[in-house]
Amino acid sequence: MAIYDNLPVFKETYDLLLQFIRLSNGLQRDFRYTIGERLRSVMMDLCIDIYRANADREKLTFIATAREKVVAIKIQIRVLHDTRQISTKQYAQLIDHIESISKQLASWNKYVKKQRTENELK
Repeated sequence: MAIYDNLPVFKETYDLLLQFIRLSNGLQRDFRYTIGERLRSVMMDLCIDIYRANADREKLTFIATAREKVVAIKIQIRVLHDTRQISTKQYAQLIDHIESISKQLASWNKYVKKQRTENELK
């Protein structure tokens, strides 16, 4: 079991969180304290889900929860872009992080399912 903060998916998620915290200061007040707070909270929860998936034997549950949170983050980031709270450049940077996280979680999910199948065949 790798240490959670060495996992590429955790590092990418943490980088996303830091980038969002930095740019959230530029949001209008009503957005900063509604969708901005929600996004920070969901991103923190995503980091915790990745930790739990790494630490627990029942990884699939936490990976599935993490993947749902990635979708929620993506939608909320899009709302910020569509309401012109973040620029297209900022949106693209955030989406790059989100896509990377999504792909890594999907690969991890596939790997865990494959391992489970192989163990059941033994």
